Amino acid sequence: MQTALVVGTATSTVKHASMKGQKLLVVQPLLADGKAPDADPQIAVDAVGAGKGQKVIITSDGKFMREILNTEVTPVRWSVIGICDE
Repeated sequence: MQTALVVGTATSTVKHASMKGQKLLVVQPLLADGKAPDADPQIAVDAVGAGKGQKVIITSDGKFMREILNTEVTPVRWSVIGICDE
């Protein structure tokens, strides 16, 4: 798990069937200080209803996403699993 900042949304006209109806966010992973960027922005499936400008918790746990998406096969790597309290 890692903290990240939601910097925008992404739209896809063609995507894997397991992602149908899922909101895609562009998130900037953050270092432990919660402010400095850590690597490049990522696309994450939003499982909690986060919005632009919010600090969130992201994970690359594939099992969690397979359960959320109700499928055994999905290309989803990152997902938003929580919104940080400020």
